[in-house]
Amino acid sequence: MSRMCGGGFRFEHHQRARGALVLAFRRRGPISCLADLRQEGCLKARFPRPDDGMQVVTLNTSGGIAGGDVLRTDIRLQEGAAATIASQAAERFYRALDDEAPASVRTDIAIAGGAALEWLPQEAILFDCCALNRRLSVSMAADANFLGVESLVFGRAAMGERVRSARVRDTIEIRRAGVLLLHDAVRLPRDIDAALPRAAVAGGAGAVATILLVDPQAPARLGELRAALEGHEAGASAWNGLLLARILAPDAATLRRGVTAGLDCLRNGRNLPRVWMC
Repeated sequence: MSRMCGGGFRFEHHQRARGALVLAFRRRGPISCLADLRQEGCLKARFPRPDDGMQVVTLNTSGGIAGGDVLRTDIRLQEGAAATIASQAAERFYRALDDEAPASVRTDIAIAGGAALEWLPQEAILFDCCALNRRLSVSMAADANFLGVESLVFGRAAMGERVRSARVRDTIEIRRAGVLLLHDAVRLPRDIDAALPRAAVAGGAGAVATILLVDPQAPARLGELRAALEGHEAGASAWNGLLLARILAPDAATLRRGVTAGLDCLRNGRNLPRVWMC
């Protein structure tokens, strides 16, 4: 249904993307393998020949995310399994109408005893007037291992873009052995152009990233991570089996160099998934 508005058509009902992806992994002898796979709507998974262990590449075939879209990913690792999951490309969050609900992107991860997951999506690029509610929730056993990264880029600087207005909520929650270890919640005001220059928000940066390592030995790696991030606008802290680094950068390319340096350190020099090199 449509209505004439200002010499053109204004569509009253918009087609919205829906996607659901379920991935489960198990240990079979010396290797990890797929235990379950379900794909619905625009979310898909592909399994390239791995360079090192079980690798998965996720895809959003809708070509980007707009207001009202709903994407859900559920990842489960059984005892002793290991996997690396990366996205095919940076995800784009497009303009939403004022009366639209934010795009909802939720990822739930469960990691059983002795299992290890690397969650390595590429950047989320925000366009002006976008609306996003993103949540990453990780539940893990006491002896499980998790390495993850989440990034936000405020417009494509190389294209001269600037995000002046947006509705953004971004939450990372981690529970280990049923106990809340981290609740990192970001809520940016609609007038994002005025908020980003504030020192307590982004200090004028055009892109930000968070790297997380949850492992009993994580605090012992703080020194080497700080050394790897030298020369980048970044800080790192460690406590209670958690290592957290925050990186600020003027643009996506600079941010990626910092993130890559941090991940190379924490992954002991192993190559990042090939999609990161495209």
